[in-house]
Amino acid sequence: MTKILVTLGTRPEAIKLAPLIMRLRKKNDVKLTVCATGQHRHMLDQSLAAFGIKPDFDMNIMITDQTVEQVIGKVLSEAGKILDRVRPDIVIVQGDTTTAFAISMAAFLRKIKIAHVEAGLRTNDKYRPFPEEANRRLISHIADLHFAPTEESAENLFSENIDRDTVFVTGNTAIDALIMTARKKLNAPAVFDRLDGKKLILDTAHRRESFGRPLAGICRALKRIAYNHEDVEIVYPVHLNPNVRKTVHKIIKGVKRIHLTEPLSYEEFVYAMKSSYLILTDSGGIQEEAPSLNKPVLVMREVTERREGVRAGCSRLVGLAPDSIVRHVDKLLGDKKLYNKMASSRNPYGDGKAAQRIAGVLAKVKT
Repeated sequence: MTKILVTLGTRPEAIKLAPLIMRLRKKNDVKLTVCATGQHRHMLDQSLAAFGIKPDFDMNIMITDQTVEQVIGKVLSEAGKILDRVRPDIVIVQGDTTTAFAISMAAFLRKIKIAHVEAGLRTNDKYRPFPEEANRRLISHIADLHFAPTEESAENLFSENIDRDTVFVTGNTAIDALIMTARKKLNAPAVFDRLDGKKLILDTAHRRESFGRPLAGICRALKRIAYNHEDVEIVYPVHLNPNVRKTVHKIIKGVKRIHLTEPLSYEEFVYAMKSSYLILTDSGGIQEEAPSLNKPVLVMREVTERREGVRAGCSRLVGLAPDSIVRHVDKLLGDKKLYNKMASSRNPYGDGKAAQRIAGVLAKVKT
């Protein structure tokens, strides 16, 4: 029997690993253990609850306004204890979080096999996104199995001399989770009681490299969009990070037709995506998910590791300058032909069978 430890600490990790956890739990030849770090406490718990997942171990490391160094130190220390107790054959990490990096290091130091889900994403700028670009690059060079979501991600790994026999193109498990959730009867978030049937723009902005002036620029752009378009309502679930909340509430709290909410549960957020006309985001996962719901995405970043969506036509990289954000929103709202073209573009990130493919590879690993 193969002993597998799945590790997660943030909302995106929980969402993207849930389909794989659910599939592995059904396998009689796998002893599965789930470990949470609690890097994002409240939002992590919401997401795990949505899929009925209860961790076997919970480090509960979250403290207010914690630093990256604090997260790395706590996770390394606690992970060592858990790995020594569980003694897994394989440790699964997802993406590019500080949790994934620290867990990978702890496993590497014990010569335990590391399987990296969502491997190979690259911007080729180590500070964008920060610290995620460095995290995923470092993980790639100590991992033993690399589950790349796209052919481009696989090529990125090959260019870094990662052994081709260890790389598997699977699609992204985010699409598995989205399809699974979108099929349910979803409840509307409370904020929808305040909307009056106008076009909904859903906004998310929370990345570390956006803190300060860039995020202030995004907020000023949202204010201009709300003033310019009386037929539009903007919903912005505000991240719990105080660096985000302070800026957002200072600039756009109380602005007419902009609705600031607490973070939505995953199911509520899927409802909001399905109900939106278009989506503004600096998030990575939403760039993957929204095309499956036929929603155009404007990416408020200078660079993206998800270039496949831009090439496919379902997303556009608009940068952080307020004028650029406003101009691209104006164009999508006013040009129905462009809107329909973006909304009908094929999602390049998966078909909902990524977890099945990953589990199939794991079943063949010699331990």
